[in-house]
Amino acid sequence: MDAKPPSKKSSKANWLNKKFYEKEIKLLQEELVKLQYWVIENGYKLILTFDGRDAAGKGGIIKRIIEPLNPRGVRLVALPAPNDRERTQWYFQRYVSHFPAAGEIVIFDRSWYNRGGVERVMDFCTDEEYWEFLRSVPYFERMLHRAGVHLIKYWISVSREEQEKRFQSRASDPMRQWKLSPMDLTARKLWNEYSKAKDLMMEHTDTPEGPWHQIEGDDKRKARLNGIRHLLDQIPYTEIPANPISLEKLDMTQQLERPPRDSHEVVKDYYKEAISFKDSK
Repeated sequence: MDAKPPSKKSSKANWLNKKFYEKEIKLLQEELVKLQYWVIENGYKLILTFDGRDAAGKGGIIKRIIEPLNPRGVRLVALPAPNDRERTQWYFQRYVSHFPAAGEIVIFDRSWYNRGGVERVMDFCTDEEYWEFLRSVPYFERMLHRAGVHLIKYWISVSREEQEKRFQSRASDPMRQWKLSPMDLTARKLWNEYSKAKDLMMEHTDTPEGPWHQIEGDDKRKARLNGIRHLLDQIPYTEIPANPISLEKLDMTQQLERPPRDSHEVVKDYYKEAISFKDSK
């Protein structure tokens, strides 16, 4: 018999303090910037995949990773459902086209492991396609490893109680209802089916070249910090000394005769009468 789940009050007793979280996330994001400089300097090719339960917090972790980085060197890939042409391609083909070149980081918000999860549970693929995927993916990832592409796979877990709480919160908030897709509403009723699919997928695809790293997602703050700390620990980066930038003093005395400001339409200052943050303190 399963143990009784902890009450809402007790389950949050060890959730991370917001003040500590904000201080720690800043330090970790500084390290992410150092990591990106190292990736560029060394021509490192890095793929991060984030898969897991709906509403587990994948987007929140990804956002905190990308936030401080130079967008020219990091790309987020969140593919829609395949179109008719893509359904006839080799399964991995539309993912491969997004893979990194030297010095790039590519992050997949849901990856080719869709086939082992949602496609399996929702019958979007045949049994033959599903089992061929489980047979093929370890070879596919070994091929990436031999080609010098570094793959780190994350699975974000969330308890059924916390997932339901997040679904209910989204449903009641007009600003976040877009996060609830018809697929999410269907998946909400298929917890056990998704659990079985996840367990079977892990059994077949957890390999030395592509091990799964599972992040507990009930406490979003802990999940973000743990995920970033783990990522930083996986890569042997070192700090690349920054080239000093010296800005010469500009001559502000030279004046240029320009057209009157009202010769073009200027957006109205809607907040002209508003109290500034500084004045309100």
